[in-house]
Amino acid sequence: MIDEKIFLALLMTVSIGTAAGYLGTLMLSKRMSLVGGPLGHLTLPGITLALIYGFDVSVGAFLILTLAIILIWLLERKTKLPLETLTAIVFSSSVAVAFLFLPEEEVVQALIGDISQLSYTTTFLSVLLSVFAFIIIYRVYKKIVFIALSEDLAKSEGIKVDKYNLIYLLAVALVIGLGVRVVGSLLTAAIVSIPAATSRNLSNNLKQYAYGGALAGGLAAAIGIFVYQIFSIPAGPSIIISSAGLFAISTVFKKTNI
Repeated sequence: MIDEKIFLALLMTVSIGTAAGYLGTLMLSKRMSLVGGPLGHLTLPGITLALIYGFDVSVGAFLILTLAIILIWLLERKTKLPLETLTAIVFSSSVAVAFLFLPEEEVVQALIGDISQLSYTTTFLSVLLSVFAFIIIYRVYKKIVFIALSEDLAKSEGIKVDKYNLIYLLAVALVIGLGVRVVGSLLTAAIVSIPAATSRNLSNNLKQYAYGGALAGGLAAAIGIFVYQIFSIPAGPSIIISSAGLFAISTVFKKTNI
């Protein structure tokens, strides 16, 4: 019989893992999967504020990350520099500021997450927002892939590139913001990149790839929570190790890449 704490953790992490895995396939298509790491670090000022003033870390992470995403988007339009470069500039500045104020006793929670104190309200909102993020990603998925292939061609087809890039980046902000509760700011790149890589090993087409990423993300989250329960290993590292294990298995059954 699964106790209440584990049930809530399982429900929340599987929903976040599924959305993150699905998003990760899109980020990998745009060669942005490693950007999840810097974006996770961008949440540190929000996490710091949440820990100091006692409100939900996901709320703080999302608000700060949204502001940072909008800043990066505006800078990209102004400077035409790559997103990776702009993200690195903004994230390094935010991390420096965050560590000036982050309480020393809260560093581990900020870096690798903490699911030990979950309420029904927190779990419900996390699941709801994960579903919302999944739907948003689903609606823009094909257009973002098209834009990744050729912005000029997308514009010639009447696709509003700036608008869809902003929606995509806000979806990234939402998923990363949710993910920091589970894996902290240090491991966010892994929850989007590893499931996507696992799915790519096993997929023959874009549809299999997209939904395979969601499945791999959700499955890794479920396995990670059971590892957390049985061995008392922190949930964040447990989920990432489980995801890496699934990736290792996928390499054995690797198919022709899409």
